[in-house]
Amino acid sequence: MSTAPPPRIRLFRRLAATVASVALPAAGLVALAGPAQAAGSATAAYTKVSDWGSGFEGKWTVKNTGTTTLTSWTVEWDYPAGTAVTSAWDADVTSSGTHWTGKNKSYNGTLAPGATVSFGFNGTGSGAPAGCRINGAPCEGGTIPADTPPSAPGTPTASGITETSLALGWSAATDDKGVKNYDVFRGGVKIATVTGTSYTDTGLTKATPYTYSVTARDTADQTGPSSAALSVTTAGGGTTPPDPGGKVKLGYFTDWGVYQRNYHVKNLVTSGSAAKITHINYAFGNVQGGKCTVGDAYADYDKAYTADQSVDGKADTWDQPLRGNFNQLRKLKAQYPGLKVLWSFGGWTWSGGFGQAAANPAAFADSCYSLVEDPRWADVFDGIDIDWEYPNACGLSCDTSGAASLKNLLSALRTKFGGSNLVTAAISADGSNGGKLDLADYAGAAQYVDFYNVMTYDFFGAWDAKGPTAPHSPLTSYAGIPIAGFNSEAAITKLKGKGIAASKLNLGIGFYGRGWTGVTQDAPGGTATGPAPGTYEQGIEDYRVLKSSCPATATVAGTAYGRCGSNWWSYDTPATIAGKMSWTKSQGLRGAFFWEFSGDTANGELANAIHTGLQ
Repeated sequence: MSTAPPPRIRLFRRLAATVASVALPAAGLVALAGPAQAAGSATAAYTKVSDWGSGFEGKWTVKNTGTTTLTSWTVEWDYPAGTAVTSAWDADVTSSGTHWTGKNKSYNGTLAPGATVSFGFNGTGSGAPAGCRINGAPCEGGTIPADTPPSAPGTPTASGITETSLALGWSAATDDKGVKNYDVFRGGVKIATVTGTSYTDTGLTKATPYTYSVTARDTADQTGPSSAALSVTTAGGGTTPPDPGGKVKLGYFTDWGVYQRNYHVKNLVTSGSAAKITHINYAFGNVQGGKCTVGDAYADYDKAYTADQSVDGKADTWDQPLRGNFNQLRKLKAQYPGLKVLWSFGGWTWSGGFGQAAANPAAFADSCYSLVEDPRWADVFDGIDIDWEYPNACGLSCDTSGAASLKNLLSALRTKFGGSNLVTAAISADGSNGGKLDLADYAGAAQYVDFYNVMTYDFFGAWDAKGPTAPHSPLTSYAGIPIAGFNSEAAITKLKGKGIAASKLNLGIGFYGRGWTGVTQDAPGGTATGPAPGTYEQGIEDYRVLKSSCPATATVAGTAYGRCGSNWWSYDTPATIAGKMSWTKSQGLRGAFFWEFSGDTANGELANAIHTGLQ
């Protein structure tokens, strides 16, 4: 039996925002309507971006061809029977029969002269769009009618909450020409259009959290900004998920940490971290042959712990039915009854199996449920986490399963695991235009998860061996940032813009630094010769080491950095985490999570900073 983890298990690098491109066949880029040449104030052009047989991805591009700024836009078109839009992003897309309408979001309605904006969608069928109109005029150009969209309605409130239904109400929006109706959204997906300021939602699942928001439409058929989101949990059930209004404080515990790192579940107790977190993601289970499988059987449930290593001070015996990390987590939960533990599957190294899983989501969900709810350890886990890097995009390998695959997978997991278990997912933080967050239906999938863990770290690192040096986890953009959209604020803004409620988003914190060597410049933006040396891997080092070996001397974009000799490192400190937690609360996010426990100090400085910052 091995006493050291296989090399593949130690290589779960978290490259949440690495730039990668997918080559598409030329036939998939057929422009069905090119930019217009006729005079006018706006044009709209359609492109079929990709087609995977059972569906396709389309894109409309709107251009302001006039001399004055547009404050809103609406694209209308017709599809033949059998062709339909199934999900969309960067626009509110609705239909009446075979007639489709795409309206700007609150964040992309303003277009300066000469500027363009695009919105995309997934669909089914093989028909082409016809009869295109932009703001009521033919898409080859026309006069833009002046109008002001309605205001945001008031935040919804819930009453009459039962196991399967609840009543929503909200204060009215205002508009210069009058409000016609309201669209009601659950989990970012429109479920109803009503003329009044109330709606009763039925057919819900007991003990399940739901998120609602509302937008108004005026008599010119323009939609305004969304209301703030309401999170509410239906009644009933036994073991229910945590209160949606409570802040999540989640840490990853790695199975391979028990080897070279000598980090065990008991360390969560001795460091004080166990008392300051709400959730643990146990990483990782594997994804093989379209199924969830065990990642490291020895570390997971076979390793025998001595009394001094054990959470409760009692040694494992040779004949007990469960040992290893799972048994230690069971003992931890006995001491901290409110703690939730999820089994996380995938990660950087093991995400390649999700494509096959997406081909049969129901079978995948069945396999995961059988494994997580195995009678030997069913009481240890409170749900499942999916760490797919990345759906319909590239990570260690490239996935081509389609934009709807994540939604389909999470839908199947929610159906199988039900409302009394947590279903969560770690997702990309690529906030760039057309980046990873635009390649899969994260908005459609959001209705099936309790929350997303947005991996807002590893934006920059020494995989770009010559630099420029940059903080790997910038909170905001800054002058000289190497790639636009590679920062936490951009990612969260993009996800909110897709209609995902802030209460379903957790901000990610790295308990480690990224570094270069051969650097002569203190400030970010310097050149380098390669990755700085690290204890376990070049270019990366734990906070507990960097705190003393290369103390931070300055901050940029809410993240600390320092140069020690020729080595340049960026990482988060208790002070920068405090700033990020303040921002997290100001944005109304669900909470924060971190990768991972063993990078913290022996007294849990960083976990404490998250706990204190979210109080």
